[in-house]
Amino acid sequence: MDNTYEIAIIGGGVCGTALLYTISNYTNIKSIALIEKEAKVALINSSKNSNSQTLHFGDIETNYTLAKATKVNAGASLVKNYLLTKDQGKAIYTKYHKMVLGVGKEQADQLRSRYQEFKQLFPDLQVLNQAEIAIKEPKVLEARETDEEIVALFTGEGYTVDFNLLAESFLENSINNSAKDIDLMFNTKVTRITRENELYQIKTKDKTIQAKIVAIAAGAHSLLFAKTLGYGLDYALLSVAGSFYFAPQLLNGKVYTVQRKKLPFAAIHGDPEVHNKAIARFGPTAKVLPMLERHKYSSIIEYFQTAGLSFKAVKSFIKILSDPIIFKYIALNFIYDFPIIGKRLFIKEVRKIVPSITLSNLTYAKGYGGVRPQIVNLNTQALEMGEAKIIGDKIIFNITPSPGASTCLQNALEDTARIINFLGDSYQFDRNQFLTDLSANSLIK
Repeated sequence: MDNTYEIAIIGGGVCGTALLYTISNYTNIKSIALIEKEAKVALINSSKNSNSQTLHFGDIETNYTLAKATKVNAGASLVKNYLLTKDQGKAIYTKYHKMVLGVGKEQADQLRSRYQEFKQLFPDLQVLNQAEIAIKEPKVLEARETDEEIVALFTGEGYTVDFNLLAESFLENSINNSAKDIDLMFNTKVTRITRENELYQIKTKDKTIQAKIVAIAAGAHSLLFAKTLGYGLDYALLSVAGSFYFAPQLLNGKVYTVQRKKLPFAAIHGDPEVHNKAIARFGPTAKVLPMLERHKYSSIIEYFQTAGLSFKAVKSFIKILSDPIIFKYIALNFIYDFPIIGKRLFIKEVRKIVPSITLSNLTYAKGYGGVRPQIVNLNTQALEMGEAKIIGDKIIFNITPSPGASTCLQNALEDTARIINFLGDSYQFDRNQFLTDLSANSLIK
């Protein structure tokens, strides 16, 4: 039938295109639709302006347990190996060193203890003393007024990634497969999804598309779609918007700070821009906004449709935001975006990394920053960290694959296996070939 597909993927960000790449190259699924409301792939949260451009492995992210780091490292390594084999001069990524800085005895002891626990998983990880830090990142110690102990965990395996270009690469390496019928539907906004006679009806402004299986990778909008189909009713969203500040080249690589206890949001860090080392980006801030999409005010209505205004939802938000540590953090981060006063407050965080930075060095990155949907469990009235995925009857809703783009291929691997299981015994997924092609051994010529 016209407009009928075996699988429809809604959302053309880096996660949606990673799934398209995996299905088109490693399964016998023949008819695929990719539906994206923008004119091209990866123009929202996968845009280089909307995220911190970081490929996370879990080595210097001090809020990761060893178990989580093991899982994230496996997923990020798939992306790294894809980049090293498929970049082909497109400058999708830039490689830098990276470190997490510990200041004071408590943080220094924490990092040394972390090194002992993580060194087997990350054999390139090193502990640097103050003199060694000064060689790698002189601005980190310049004008630092403290007699406290300073150490860092360091590795040369730091990747800054343009996830927009990565999504374009996934797309290009999907549609080159002439054995597949892949329809790309850009500027196509899905208005409603229903199910009739074992087929999902995906309604857009101009037509209705039918699919046996649907995979939704539309960020915060995924939960909105889930709720219209009766899934995820015990969840709401706390939308956290991240903003950034620019500075001249002050760092040679990525410099992180130790994650604050009890806070689910990333600590401020400094990164060279993916395509311009002369610019350092500091952030992200974490501002709570009632929006599903940054800089798009029409998504405010959609946010309240998703979050709901039930008693359970309101009670959950009050409980979370009334925690003194979280409330103070969110309130301060909200002010960071204000003219004049915001920069004067934010520079205190940046000086934890570069003590000598001045107000004239910092410029608010206008138009930068995306939205990270944090899941709120309405039963426990608490934030749920990590991956947020809902599996329905032949439908998958990816809300926040954690940590986002870094594990897009691992997420695609897992979802492809589910999709093949949904379709039945006549469908196959060559998982072994997928892993072989994206293994470290594939880099050896």
